[in-house]
Amino acid sequence: MTRYFEVYQRDGAARKGRLLLSRTIETPCVLKTETLKDNTGQIVDAGSLWEVGNVEKAEHRLQQLRSEIGDDRLIILPHMCLAPDAPDCIPEPLEMLSSNSGATGRVYRKGRALKAADLYILEGAGVFENNARALLERVLDLKDSTPDDTAVYLPDICLPENLAMLVYMGADVLDTTKATVAAYKDIYLTHAGSFDLRSLSELPCRCSACVSTTTLELKKMDKNSRAQLLEQHNINAMEAELALVREKISAGNLREYVDGQCRTRPWLTALLRLLDKEYRYLERGTPITRNVEMLANSGDSLTRPEVVRFARRIQERYTPPELDVLLLLPCSAKKPYSISQSHQKFGLALGKYRKFVHEVIITSPLGIVPRELELTYPAAHYDVAVTGHWDAEEMKWVSGCLEDYLSKHRYTAIVAHVDGAYRQICEMAADKLGLEIHFTNTGSVTSHESLRNLSKIMEGLCTGRKISETKRKAAMLKAIADYQFGKGAGEILVPDNSEIKGPFPRYQSFYEKTQLATLIPQYGTLAVTIEGAEMMIPRNSYIVRIDDFIPRGSILAPGVLEADPAIREGDEVFVVGEKAIGVGRARMNGKEMSMSTKGQAVDLRHVKTK
Repeated sequence: MTRYFEVYQRDGAARKGRLLLSRTIETPCVLKTETLKDNTGQIVDAGSLWEVGNVEKAEHRLQQLRSEIGDDRLIILPHMCLAPDAPDCIPEPLEMLSSNSGATGRVYRKGRALKAADLYILEGAGVFENNARALLERVLDLKDSTPDDTAVYLPDICLPENLAMLVYMGADVLDTTKATVAAYKDIYLTHAGSFDLRSLSELPCRCSACVSTTTLELKKMDKNSRAQLLEQHNINAMEAELALVREKISAGNLREYVDGQCRTRPWLTALLRLLDKEYRYLERGTPITRNVEMLANSGDSLTRPEVVRFARRIQERYTPPELDVLLLLPCSAKKPYSISQSHQKFGLALGKYRKFVHEVIITSPLGIVPRELELTYPAAHYDVAVTGHWDAEEMKWVSGCLEDYLSKHRYTAIVAHVDGAYRQICEMAADKLGLEIHFTNTGSVTSHESLRNLSKIMEGLCTGRKISETKRKAAMLKAIADYQFGKGAGEILVPDNSEIKGPFPRYQSFYEKTQLATLIPQYGTLAVTIEGAEMMIPRNSYIVRIDDFIPRGSILAPGVLEADPAIREGDEVFVVGEKAIGVGRARMNGKEMSMSTKGQAVDLRHVKTK
C-alpha cells in the first residue's frame, strides 16, 4: 500500500493512475532514462551497490539524497544490478538498509520477500524481449507479490511497437532506453515496427524531428548528429503511442487496439495468447459493464476475459425460464438482436406462441445468448467480422457452449431455425448428447417457406398452453438477477407474485407495492433499491463492509474494512456498516477495495441509516 500512487481507471490489467510526487506524473508513463540520474527529476535512481561499494556507503548516500530532494520525490533504493536469472543463493545485503521515509522504489527479485514501496522495478526486463513466456511469468510473479495500489516499472524493454502490449499486461512505468540505443544503431522506430535507416526511401513520420529533414539528408549526417535526430524521433514515436494507449484505456477499448498491434511481432502475439490463459489475472481488472462496442476482430477474441466470463456465467449462474420448448436461433449483425429485421421476422412467425418458447441465440464469440440476457454486456455490445465462414476453433467453442447448456437444462422439444455453420453446431451438440433437434429452415432462415415451417411447428408444440405476461417478464428479470449476483438472487429480487411495471426494456420489479429493482437498458443489469438491498444483504455476497460512519455520495477505499473478492468494477454492490447500509456501483474490484489506500471504491446511489 502506498501514499504516493493512485489508480483511477482500469481496462483489464492496464490502468491509468497518478504518482503523487512534488509534480504529479500521470501513468502509464515513459521516463527519459537519463533523467533517473538527475537529482532534479521526480524519480531518482540511488544507484548500484557495485558503484557505491558497500551497504554502509549506500546507506549514507541514500540518506543524503533524501535530505536533498525531500520526501515527495521518488527514490529508487540502491540495488544489486543482478541478472534476472541470478540464483537465489546470492545474498541480498541491501535488505539491511534502514527504512527510508518518503516515496520509494524497490527492485524486485524473484523468490525474495518485498518490503513496502510505491514503485516496484522488474530489473533487467529487457532480457525477456522475444521470450513471451518468461516475461509473463516474471510480471505475474511480481504482481502476485505486491499490492494492487503500487506502480510497476519495466525498464529497458519498451518500443513503440510493444508499448500497448506491455501496458495491457500491467506496466505503469516504462523508459526510453531502447529508443536511445536504437538511434545509435541507425534504427528508426515506429508503432508498426523497426526499420534500418539504410532501407528507408522516405521517413514515414511527420513529427518535429522528421519534418526538418529528409532520408537522404539524414544518411549524410555525421553519426552523432544523426543519432541525436533519430533519438528525438524514436522518443516522439514512443510518446505518441503512449498518448494513444492512454486514450484507449479511457475509452475502454485498449484490448481491440492490442489485438491488432501485437501482430507487429510474433512474440507479442504469443504474449497476448499466453496472457489470455491467465483468466483470473485479467478478469479481475475487467469492468463488468461498458458503454463501448466490443470488437471481435480475430480468433483471439474467443479467449478475452469478457467473453469467457459471459460464457462461464451462463454455465454457472444462469437459470432459464420454466418453459419446455427451446428455440435455437442465429445471431444478427444489429444488437440487441430483437431490433434486427431477421429477429423481428422470427417474432412475427412465432406470433401468439412466442410466450411459450424459450429462445437462445447461437453466436461467435459469445457461444450462446439466452433471449433474457440480450441486453447484458457484452451481448448487446459486440461486433464480429462476418465472412460466412466459421473456423474450427469457433465451431468447437460455440458447440461446446451449446452442449454444456443442453446437458444441464432439459426440454421436451428442441427446434433450431438455423442454417449453414449454425446447423452444424447444433448437430455436433445433438450428436454428443443423443438429442433430437427439429430443423425448420429450407434455404434462408428468413424465407417465407422457412418462416411458415417455424410457425407451423410451434403451433403444433404450443397449442393449448397458458402463461401470464407478468410471469414472462418476471422470468427475464430473474434470469438477469441470477446472472448478475448468482443463483437464487432472482427469487429475492423478483419474488413469486411480483408485479412488473414499465415498458420494455425499463422493467421494474415490485413486491407488495415496494420497488426492489430496475432494469438499466444500457448495461443490461439491475439497479437495486435500498429495500432490495436489505433483502439481498443476508446472502452475504457483493457486500462492501465499512467503518462506523454514514457515507455520503461515494466511499473511498480507506473507508472499506472488507469487500467481497467477487466484486468487479461496475458491479452493483451492497454497503454494510455499523451506522448505515447502502447500495451503489463498484469503482474498483473487491480485492482493491480491501487493500488500497487511495481511490473511489463505491459510487453510492442510496443510503439508509440504522
